[in-house]
Amino acid sequence: MDILYEDNHLIAVNKRAGEIVHGDKTGDLCMADAIKLFLKERDHKPGNVFCGVIHRLDRPVSGVVLFAKTSKALARMNAMVQQREFHKTYWAIVHQAPNPLSGSCDNWLVRNERLNKSFVCDEHTQGAKRALLDYRVVATSKGGYHLVEVQLHTGRHHQIRCQLAHLGCPIKGDLKYGAPRSNADGSISLNAHSIEFFHPISHQTVLITAPWSEIERFR
Repeated sequence: MDILYEDNHLIAVNKRAGEIVHGDKTGDLCMADAIKLFLKERDHKPGNVFCGVIHRLDRPVSGVVLFAKTSKALARMNAMVQQREFHKTYWAIVHQAPNPLSGSCDNWLVRNERLNKSFVCDEHTQGAKRALLDYRVVATSKGGYHLVEVQLHTGRHHQIRCQLAHLGCPIKGDLKYGAPRSNADGSISLNAHSIEFFHPISHQTVLITAPWSEIERFR
């Protein structure tokens, strides 16, 4: 368990690509259940252990994920997420640099459940939801890849993957959204780099950052 932050109310873990945050139809052990087992064993807790999912990451994405250890913390964090007081910064490695090198994406997205994929659409499309993010290129590797920092303002299905692909710069390894080839480990080169929020109990600002091994290879 790669713990990035923990107190009596919250626990943040560095998710590996391939792990799932919440249980799904695969039946694979999810992070929420793994954390319950870990806390129960480490802290010698009798009975059931609470672990609430505050936000999610796609299975092939890595990075920081925050969970609530109490129902009170979960309710307050969920309210922050709804009010956009929960700030998330992502790093993505792309083949083509976006044009311009920094800017905002303001699109309407619709989710295709059968394909498990989102598409940019007209705002009047049935089921369309507005998706907002800011981006900027922060580095370019010797191999010609570009590191893009993304500030996410809404939490739509596959939002970053879809909107960057719409800009003509699909994320490295993301075959679903137009990358020319996959990553060897099945991941995509998208990382939840950091989260920032006011602690639901202490009301102090908390910034949690996740290390990302792919950055070393990028350089």
